[in-house]
Amino acid sequence: MKLSVLVPVYNEERTLEEIVRRVCAISLPKEIIFVDDGSQDRSREILSRLHEENKRSGDVLNTIKIFFQAQNEGKGAALKVALGHVTGDVVIIQDADLEYDPKDYPGLLAPIQEGVADVVYGTRFAGGGAHHVLFFWHSLGNRLLTLLSNMLTNLNLSDMEVGYKVFRAEVLKGIDLKSKRFGFEPEITMKLAKKHCRFYEVPISYYGRTYEEGKKITWKDGLAALYCMIRFRFSD
Repeated sequence: MKLSVLVPVYNEERTLEEIVRRVCAISLPKEIIFVDDGSQDRSREILSRLHEENKRSGDVLNTIKIFFQAQNEGKGAALKVALGHVTGDVVIIQDADLEYDPKDYPGLLAPIQEGVADVVYGTRFAGGGAHHVLFFWHSLGNRLLTLLSNMLTNLNLSDMEVGYKVFRAEVLKGIDLKSKRFGFEPEITMKLAKKHCRFYEVPISYYGRTYEEGKKITWKDGLAALYCMIRFRFSD
């Protein structure tokens, strides 16, 4: 089984080298597809160097691919670019900011490897590893969005907005992503639910950042997620 790890990047110069190290440490054959979404810091320079080092290393388990957006368009737009270059059997969304740790890959992959799941979501709200205690209102907003998502899809997810999402590559074929920012999360959930995919959840650890540390999602993205859920539940 070959993994395609999709990593959208926007101003993550402080964490890029470490996330590459952690992803490469997982001993499965994989391609790591980075899409820099118009970063204004040194992210592009670092990605270019890591790409060259990977090519020279002869690493047979890990192949790094990099793509650059001309300007910042959002997480969904970056993922759409990355999906166009997937060659693996299983696709994993990996944020570049170290909020999610690749050590959780074995648990996330297990339901797909066992043949019982098409889609696996991590969950920060149902046990699992260590969790950074952060914002009450952010957590409440996540739970409310998940509740509405469940009402629209008849699923019983506990964490629709989680960053760790894993898919059999086959189920993503034919899906045309429209959301450019964080609307990706509800959009992909609505569209895969309409395809009657088999969903599983797996508890994960979570090392959330504060806004001072670089967290990007805001209450405006919550409103956009609400709109996306309704839009993509009833249309494409």
